[in-house]
Amino acid sequence: MAAVDTTPAPSLPDYVTDPNAVLKDADARWRYGRAPDYTKTRKVFTETKKMNHTAGSLPALIEALVKNWEIEASFKTSLADWRTIDRPNYSFAINGGPPQSGEHMLAVGTYNAIIAPNEFYSPAASDFASSHKTFKRMMPTFAWEVVEVYAGPPQVAFRWRHWGVMRNDYVGFNDKGQKVTAKAHGGTIDIEGVTVATVDELLRLRKVETWFDPLDMFRQIAPKGIVNREVVPLRADDGAGASADTESPSQSHDGADIGAEGGVRVSSSSLSESSVDAQTQEQAEEQADAQEQEQEHIHPHEMEDAVQPVAGEAVAAHPASAETQQTHEEMSRVTPAECPFLMNRE
Repeated sequence: MAAVDTTPAPSLPDYVTDPNAVLKDADARWRYGRAPDYTKTRKVFTETKKMNHTAGSLPALIEALVKNWEIEASFKTSLADWRTIDRPNYSFAINGGPPQSGEHMLAVGTYNAIIAPNEFYSPAASDFASSHKTFKRMMPTFAWEVVEVYAGPPQVAFRWRHWGVMRNDYVGFNDKGQKVTAKAHGGTIDIEGVTVATVDELLRLRKVETWFDPLDMFRQIAPKGIVNREVVPLRADDGAGASADTESPSQSHDGADIGAEGGVRVSSSSLSESSVDAQTQEQAEEQADAQEQEQEHIHPHEMEDAVQPVAGEAVAAHPASAETQQTHEEMSRVTPAECPFLMNRE
């Protein structure tokens, strides 16, 4: 009688079976000192998703893989710690554009690597910190799901959905260097796209190509558009000699705002470093939640006050105005109190 082959089937890696697998990587170098908390986003996902994939099915495996990749791309500061990619062969491209390396995404941030310059937002006018403040302040949770898988490995093609609620105003910097403010309408932002990804034998991402319409998100953020399209002249007290050229954001400092002396500056509405250290994570997050509205718009609002936009409308402030430049400075800083917020508190 022939012997029966009892060789066990290879087990699947945890990053395709558990969407939170990489959050348990204790030795990884995390952007704000520890792994982020995705509890709120996972709750929103469970309550508002459209699909219910069977555990172990290809859509469920791909969904977990991409969720773990997003965590690593956003919060692991060393490419050597990314478990979801085949590092030597990894590339990422958007809408048929040139392939980007993992190092590029680490340098500019996930939002800046994905969004093309437009009248609402420009990666060239936003650094890593300000890009995350722009979108996380507006939409505290941004859930993601696989809608349909068209082909299986080694080349996986799938359609996805990304959604959240616009709870707070959008504040960002556009392709003219203007500060753009869109008033919150409290509605859902819901975008879809298609990704074709090549994976290796460990189901790690190699070549990733994604197609979606980034302007669809901004059309939903400000359905009534920018209502003051004519450039408003600078006032004399805004600095008459200021250049109208686009200003680059000040250098971002992940985790702290480094002053001229090399020390940490903390705003009056922020927690001190010692108090953050002394509190439990839960206490720190509760206090950060309580401060969220206060910190929401701690920069000037002169253009909003002048135009009085309503929900769904956006206004643009001159790139050389004091309002725009002060907002750049605030959004490019990261204080200790903001670390729980930027780590999602999700």
